[in-house]
Amino acid sequence: MYRLLRPLLFLQQPEAIHYRAMRALQQVCRFAAGRALLRRLFCLKHPTLERTLWGIRFPNPVGLGAGFDKDARWTNELACLGFGFVEIGTLTPRPQPGNPRPRLFRLPADQALINRMGFNNGGAEIAATRLRLAKKSKGPLIIIGGNIGKNKDTANEQATHDYEAAFRALQDVVDYFVVNVSSPNTPGLRALQDREPLTALLHALKKLNAEYAMPKPILLKIAPDLSEPQLDDIIAIVQETGIDGIVATNTTIGRSGLNTASREISDIGAGGLSGKPLRERATEVIRYIYKQSAGQIPMIAVGGIFSAEDALEKLQAGASLVQVYTGFIYEGPGIARKICKGILKADSSK
Repeated sequence: MYRLLRPLLFLQQPEAIHYRAMRALQQVCRFAAGRALLRRLFCLKHPTLERTLWGIRFPNPVGLGAGFDKDARWTNELACLGFGFVEIGTLTPRPQPGNPRPRLFRLPADQALINRMGFNNGGAEIAATRLRLAKKSKGPLIIIGGNIGKNKDTANEQATHDYEAAFRALQDVVDYFVVNVSSPNTPGLRALQDREPLTALLHALKKLNAEYAMPKPILLKIAPDLSEPQLDDIIAIVQETGIDGIVATNTTIGRSGLNTASREISDIGAGGLSGKPLRERATEVIRYIYKQSAGQIPMIAVGGIFSAEDALEKLQAGASLVQVYTGFIYEGPGIARKICKGILKADSSK
């Protein structure tokens, strides 16, 4: 059904149809019968799919990556589509509009997206309020990751204060945190992946986390464009600071090997590329980290996951959980169930 609808949806501007589609999902979920129908169509429960990581029981290993529900507007609705968890954000301590539109572009020939959203969000405090209300509602609850970043106008030297402020705002309403220093759409942000500033930032967040009665797992989201020596530094930093894992990977600034015409790519301009072209590189990063760390660093895989085969590739490379984003746009609301069915089938054939 979605394959028939997709050409019509793709006639509309990407950011506009995103919000229209989610408003439609909200309307369906207003009614108990609507929520029940969605769960029957898209949710798949089975003990074999369950994963326990960082003391959290995930009903299945397929999550929705950060960027789709930046402001925690639709967490209960997305739970009805079969995801095992949803990562909100990236959230900054203060609201910001992000980059000028248009800032989201489809590349259908490559099953990819380019975005330069720029951390557009309403601020961590407002998202936290929404999550508290969602937990009180009748909708199904879901595991929530909180992806946090710094405001665009905050200098890198002051970035730790922004991450700490966003952390405090969300600490009681999310199940784990993801520190985003790898988006290509905030000027200078990726410099925070360098060894000295990143070590200082993660140490500060670990110290802050220890002040709470219920500390939350802290993960680091990394870029796919890091070299092996840089990945070695990331591994060393994760081990030194004692954070809980890695999300691999964010979008890439690379443009090699695309089927889309080079003129069209040039006209789009700057932004992070996601989707099918990222699949192989994201898997390489996961496999490298797993091998170099002797499997001691838990990882959430994201990048080019469209099918059960794509997800299994990431899991076999060393990831514990997977996330989709661009695959959700191209494959539709049945993607989580489809991947879960494939994982079950693979497990049963062992």
